[in-house]
Amino acid sequence: MTGLAMRITRAVGLIGLMFLAFSVVPSFAADEPEFDAATGYRIGRYRAPTPEKMDGATRVFAADIDALVKDKNAVLVDVMPSDAAGLDPNTGQWRLIKPRLNIPGSTWLPDVGKGVLTPQLAHYLESNLVKLTGGDKTRALIVYCQSDCWMSWNTIRRAQALGYSSLYWFPDGTDGWRDWDGKVVEAVPVRADPAP
Repeated sequence: MTGLAMRITRAVGLIGLMFLAFSVVPSFAADEPEFDAATGYRIGRYRAPTPEKMDGATRVFAADIDALVKDKNAVLVDVMPSDAAGLDPNTGQWRLIKPRLNIPGSTWLPDVGKGVLTPQLAHYLESNLVKLTGGDKTRALIVYCQSDCWMSWNTIRRAQALGYSSLYWFPDGTDGWRDWDGKVVEAVPVRADPAP
């Protein structure tokens, strides 16, 4: 076999191996569950199309937000996940690498929409919902993130489990708010209690 023939044979073999490797990778990703079988929370692919509605919550649109805040004294809860290193469990500070812009009047509670929460984050969500509602579990809560984000869906389910009954889901989030020409402001995440 000539040198050229050997190089061509090796090249074809390498291309075949690369094709095989890349064709196998998606099957691994497809095998990862998107929902926790025990809890029902979304645990994978958080940025994916969300359903049109969800049980126990009223879907709202950008045009509904101002009226709900004014007429129902609704609380805006932004659950956009944190970037970078997230929560420092020892100090309760959020380690972020870029600013978050959200709907004016919102309270930003990062990472509370993840599929699995640490005890510290579960307490963070529960205690902040009590503060935001004054302990009134019938007070209206508008929960959002950004479009195609399951964090708000998970958070609504957690609020339901905590007994909150007036829940509004804004799945278009800040993307839909901006598309509607709504103003956004720089958000500051609520500090968490340090881990015990």
